Amino acid sequence: MHGPRLWDGLLLTIQLTVISGLLAFIVAIILGLMAGSTNLLLRIPARIIIEFFRGTSLLVQLMWLFYVLPLFGPSLEAMLVAVFGLTLNYGAYGAEAVRASLTSVPEGQWEATVALSMSWPHKMRRIIFPQAWALMLPSLTNLWVHLLKGSSIVYIIGMSEFTFELLQLRRTTDWFFSLAVVGLVVYFLIALVLTQLMRLLEARAKFKLGRGPSLREILSPVPTAKKSPDDQPTPVLPGGAR
Repeated sequence: MHGPRLWDGLLLTIQLTVISGLLAFIVAIILGLMAGSTNLLLRIPARIIIEFFRGTSLLVQLMWLFYVLPLFGPSLEAMLVAVFGLTLNYGAYGAEAVRASLTSVPEGQWEATVALSMSWPHKMRRIIFPQAWALMLPSLTNLWVHLLKGSSIVYIIGMSEFTFELLQLRRTTDWFFSLAVVGLVVYFLIALVLTQLMRLLEARAKFKLGRGPSLREILSPVPTAKKSPDDQPTPVLPGGAR
């Protein structure tokens, strides 16, 4: 009887987490690159956007977008408001992780791009960003898990996500303990899947930099032995002699 409601709420939570998380990644990278730019026309607007959305509550942002903004223009659907609010809020936090990762790239790499007279877009695409990408992924993973849990706040704009459905069933049934366990396990499993996927992405980024095993080696059920320089095949001479 209560299963369909919980299932619908869970699907909504997953949709919000995936869509808002992916868009927040894009926003974080764009704002982070702008904030780390030497161009004031890029850096100043990025800093204003980042500080505004980091410095104000997600609750207030959602209420303003859903209840106040329609007073000055067309109203937005609840789903759109939820995705927009989560994307900008967590994208602003992620932008700081991107900017910090860019500054963590060794200074010698920056100096090398200057010595090669690379343009800013060129050195970012070929040298700096690939190294920063591997550094920023753990922080972005944490933010994505936080976004999963933060998505429960969208109930204030009338969206029946998973946590809201759990609370509603608690009011009409005696399943308080059972529902609490269900919520705990479900959120843990979703967070675990997100974390593992991001770890694979991080491993791929490190492999491209020559700092770790490939995804094939990680996912292989058979352990891959590390090869040493001495593990060279012995040449076979004519006649079978070695």
